[in-house]
Amino acid sequence: MNDEVNSNESKTPDADTKVPSKIAVHDQGRAMHLEYDDGLSATLKAEYLRIESPSAEVKGHAGVGGTLPTGKRHVKITAVKPVGYYAVAIHFDDGHDSGIYTWEHLRHLIRQEKRLWADYEKKLREQGAGREPDVQIIRMMDPPK
Repeated sequence: MNDEVNSNESKTPDADTKVPSKIAVHDQGRAMHLEYDDGLSATLKAEYLRIESPSAEVKGHAGVGGTLPTGKRHVKITAVKPVGYYAVAIHFDDGHDSGIYTWEHLRHLIRQEKRLWADYEKKLREQGAGREPDVQIIRMMDPPK
């Protein structure tokens, strides 16, 4: 998958908002590359984008609630769709598609990647969780006679 979203068509009238000039999904959905006219560019892993989704599922409502995404190491991006003049919706192969990533949020994720990732790993350790998907073992038995 190497799809591009033309975000220039979605420029906001707010001159202070930095809109990516190019968004492309790379590595068969495992990463998204963003480029800006001011020289900033970054490639963000799908896993990072998924665990930092601004959705209510992840962040909660008004900062209350939300769940820590676990087992997302192998998640892939399946689609990136423009949302109005201010954001993109990123869809993932685990079915998550409710995160609206504003231009400001994407820049925040780029600039704070190291700190946010460290915070995420710390929360995983505290909860005894991990990045690998849960493996469920089912024991097959002969039917009763």
